[in-house]
Amino acid sequence: MLASARNRTRFRRTAEPGGRVRSRGFVVAAALLCAAVLTAGCAEKTDDASTIIRTTTNIAGAGVVGAARDTATACPLPSAPDAGSGATRTVTHTAGVSQVPADPQRIVVLTTSALDAACALGLWERVAGAVTLDGDRSQPMYLGYGVLKVPSVGPIGQADPARIAELKPDLILGDVAPAAGGYDALSKIAPTVLIGAGGSWQSDFAAYSAGMNRDGAAEIALQNYLTEAHDLGPALNARQSQASVLRFTAGTTQVQGSETFAAQVLSDVGVQRPTAQRGPSFDITEADLATKAEGDLIYVMFDGPDGEQHGKQVLRSDQFEELGASTDKRVFAVDDKIWHTTGITAARAILTDLRNSLNGYVTD
Repeated sequence: MLASARNRTRFRRTAEPGGRVRSRGFVVAAALLCAAVLTAGCAEKTDDASTIIRTTTNIAGAGVVGAARDTATACPLPSAPDAGSGATRTVTHTAGVSQVPADPQRIVVLTTSALDAACALGLWERVAGAVTLDGDRSQPMYLGYGVLKVPSVGPIGQADPARIAELKPDLILGDVAPAAGGYDALSKIAPTVLIGAGGSWQSDFAAYSAGMNRDGAAEIALQNYLTEAHDLGPALNARQSQASVLRFTAGTTQVQGSETFAAQVLSDVGVQRPTAQRGPSFDITEADLATKAEGDLIYVMFDGPDGEQHGKQVLRSDQFEELGASTDKRVFAVDDKIWHTTGITAARAILTDLRNSLNGYVTD
């Protein structure tokens, strides 16, 4: 189990040779994360017994963060459209210029980040269709229970224009048009807004929000997130921690570099990264663990069952178990669908994870 430091007394830290900061004198707190029922729901939706998902609190020695995540208020109440608009408005985006409804009622989303944006603005109940994920849950569990009822328009990256047309949307949001007909096919179905690649997650959220005519609501949501992140840093003494972040796929161990979503949220809080991890992402081998994976604590995420299997092998290796973070029991497993995505709702979920783990340790 993971002991959170929210209710612990402040601990002292001392710098070791080479600049690595190590925690000393942990005081045990209550706040144990146990195997839990994930109650879920956007707005006022609640789970029934058939949707209960139980998870272990430990994966190969890594304490699972977020096992008891409460998603009941992940999606707030609906926000109002920007004032002063007519029936439609002009939106310029990466694929062109579209006349979109001032207050869309039936939205189709082609990316998880677009669904996240609709959730953050309180418009998830207006989502008429969405691309779906592989696995036993069609949408990320951090968005709650309600989004599971949204009709599918095909797997992520393979949206079907015919299925989209059947849903009669008045707005389509995405980042890349499906291969079948591309943007032209989508724009014949409904006004379509596609964002460009390579922007920050904040700029993507702003672009999706503009498509939904919620610039004002998006600005408030982003400011609230930044305020929460900036307040959280000093509360956790975040600048005294160097957090390593690793992601396991079926065949690779990747250091999550500065360009990744998780790294950007950590930066907003003020969490430091080990010197070796302050550039772009890169793959490592078990031989690199001591020099490239070490940190005061290590966050790990798994890309599906195959990634988890590979990750367990690495976490149980002699090289990993010799790391300071491992011997200190400060290795934490986080949800890949939150830490390896983009979106303001996901970013706020990471803040909760940091609050419950940054100054914590694993007790089983």
